[in-house]
Amino acid sequence: MTKRLSLTLATVSAATLLAVTPALAQDRTFTVSWWGFNGDALQEIIIDPFQEMCSCEVVFETGNNADRLSRLQLREGAGVDVIYLTDRFSQLGIDLGLFQPIDRAQVPNIEQIYDLAQAPQGEYGPAYTIGRVGIVYNADEVAEPITSWNDLWRDDLTSQVSLPGITTTAGPMVVMRAAERAGVDAYGDPDAAFAGVAEILPNVLTNYNTGSEMINLFSTGEITVSMAQDFALGRLQAAVPSVVWAELGDGDIATLNTINIPSGAENVDLAHMFLNFVLSAEIQQTLAERGVDAPVNSNVTLTAEQAAPWTYGDEMISSLNRVDYVPMNAALDDWINRWNEIFGM
Repeated sequence: MTKRLSLTLATVSAATLLAVTPALAQDRTFTVSWWGFNGDALQEIIIDPFQEMCSCEVVFETGNNADRLSRLQLREGAGVDVIYLTDRFSQLGIDLGLFQPIDRAQVPNIEQIYDLAQAPQGEYGPAYTIGRVGIVYNADEVAEPITSWNDLWRDDLTSQVSLPGITTTAGPMVVMRAAERAGVDAYGDPDAAFAGVAEILPNVLTNYNTGSEMINLFSTGEITVSMAQDFALGRLQAAVPSVVWAELGDGDIATLNTINIPSGAENVDLAHMFLNFVLSAEIQQTLAERGVDAPVNSNVTLTAEQAAPWTYGDEMISSLNRVDYVPMNAALDDWINRWNEIFGM
């Protein structure tokens, strides 16, 4: 792949850490690169206790995946100590040589998290939360329940579907499902894969690029079916209570949010400490209960109500389909061009 950025503790108590870490980290600045969402909750749950633990000042770099990864590339892997990215973009960072391997001996809590999250991209950063992409539909308007990805092509859904745009997280997954339906490999036979994408065109009212756009399309009754990420489900059902998450026999698709240590990080010891802290059962429990992130630590226990918004539990996690982002990232520029030809963009 061309090396350029394509934009298209075992749980350790805070008291124990406070006893052993001040000599490591006096008067240091620790820089976190993340999206900036849920700022107040993350400040309270993660940042304030970590600052006390490490005797360091935590500062932030915020922005979307592409912008922050591009900045890191321009700085040749320097400037931040840990970076939060979705798995597609963390794979880009790996391919660009921007991250360093994780010393798992310094992050014992990795052993407590789901297997899927421990080493999703080899020796690099773990996933701190797992989400999923699936199908949502208005059960009051769709007569026959949706039970398979192939149902997106059903004749009774003409002009009722919105698909995520090809440059979103979920967009390329449309191509993958079209290839699966056609019985071909999306990377080896893109002509057949995109012929399958073209076949869904009569059902597609529009593409959407943000969760808010999709929710608005359901709210106005313009669509009854869409592909979605699970983090949008709560807001969607608040707007349209009759919308349900489809139970797909062929499985939802995993989306992983990862934390990596850049190759030029100045505080590698603190970065490993931070990873261990974020993956601890205590922090993961609190993040889930406060509605911030789905837990990956298998020692977290949630009630049915607390678990409802999340990709959570061994059964659900083991049913997810994984995406190999190495070939996808290599193919994406071509996929974008093919997609835009079909959808007239």
